Amino acid sequence: MTSSINFGFNGAVAFVTGAGSGIGRAIALELSRSGAAVGCIDVTAAGAIETADSIRSIGGLALAATADVTDADQLDSAVFIVEHELGPLALAVNAAGIAGAAPAEEMTPGQWQRVIDIDLTGVFLSAQAEGRAMMRNGGGAIVNIASMSATIANRGLHQAHYNTAKAGVVHLGRSLAWEWAPHGIRVNSVSPGYTVTPMTERPEQADAMAGYAADTPLGRNAQPDDIAGPVAFLLSSAASYITGIDLLIDGGHVIW
Repeated sequence: MTSSINFGFNGAVAFVTGAGSGIGRAIALELSRSGAAVGCIDVTAAGAIETADSIRSIGGLALAATADVTDADQLDSAVFIVEHELGPLALAVNAAGIAGAAPAEEMTPGQWQRVIDIDLTGVFLSAQAEGRAMMRNGGGAIVNIASMSATIANRGLHQAHYNTAKAGVVHLGRSLAWEWAPHGIRVNSVSPGYTVTPMTERPEQADAMAGYAADTPLGRNAQPDDIAGPVAFLLSSAASYITGIDLLIDGGHVIW
């Protein structure tokens, strides 16, 4: 007899970086609505606490913790706190990231390195801490937040550092997927298109958002909830035979 497909999490413990705002917050809330207990991790305590409070207000179980994703020790501590308070880690989403803009010929080494450190190395260090816990716990699932900028060079946006970091996130997911498959850990990434978040409201991009919507086949930019659903699917047992993929969630933008 074939078992039924399950999109819920039945109390499984999740760890979400960048949970204080934007896509990370939407994912944390969606995982809670789907039955997970959620560790809300952010570099800013206020954001993590606000998200955890929002989860509790809808009857969910959540914990707020702070961690800088460029600091391996802080990430290990956050994993320890979440497991101590909520239980063994089974699910993780790495959504922490920053953006910026500078023409490539003018970009300073510091500008380049800051984006690489947070958007790529930070994802690796987060996944490393999560993966170690999942190995102890017998398996799990990780989703890293990349970007359609891993696939395209965005017209009008001078962000070679960001595009490069996100392309690295996609290939990091593939690399971890094969390494950790024997441990029962699935690793995938999702690549959002233009999404309405505090990050996309930065001055050099906010005025262009209407144009991005017009350039998208579905005729609009994404909302954070548009990203949260596919992430929840990839973490769920409904996606138990999916690992090492990058799922574009872009309203069809890259088909043109």
